[in-house]
Amino acid sequence: MTQNERPRLVLGISGASGAVYGLRVLDACSELGLESHLIVSRAAAMTLAQETQVTLSQIQGLADVAYRPGDVGAAVASGSFKTLGMVVAPCSVRTMSEIATGVTSSLLTRAADVTLKERRPLVLMIRETPLHVGHLRTMTQLAEMGAVIAPPMPAFYTRPQSLDEVIDQSVGRALDHFGLDWNRVKRWDGHGLAAGDL
Repeated sequence: MTQNERPRLVLGISGASGAVYGLRVLDACSELGLESHLIVSRAAAMTLAQETQVTLSQIQGLADVAYRPGDVGAAVASGSFKTLGMVVAPCSVRTMSEIATGVTSSLLTRAADVTLKERRPLVLMIRETPLHVGHLRTMTQLAEMGAVIAPPMPAFYTRPQSLDEVIDQSVGRALDHFGLDWNRVKRWDGHGLAAGDL
């Protein structure tokens, strides 16, 4: 990226429950001045309709660049296209499994594979429970490959007052892995929350 270009972050939204995490990543990108590159899987389009009042075209309109899930020739499919990395929010078991094997069938998993091969941060907000041993082995393989496994877990020490606060905390902690400091994150200072977070 040239000095005048905004940092780029790739966001994949898979079909797992928790489409709101992807929506909040887009909000954070806007607030942080990032250029967002969005890939919504076909299954995610169905999940969006089930879980939110946001249409596929509306969420695509929130991104700086939105790609079709089958567009494997898109910019984000190449390692020469510079980005900060990629977050998949939420990440389904199928998506993580494709990434782990390197046998990618969509732009979302291809972009994730490129992120790993270029040694850029890949954060997977995996949404599944309970996990059987196959899931756990796949997560171990991904961690060994360099991915960050970041299931969206509530941080109760922040004493959240709303579901939005729970979501924002998980999204903000995922963004920490890109060196991004989103002001919606409440941080622990060793004695409790930092004074500005109370």
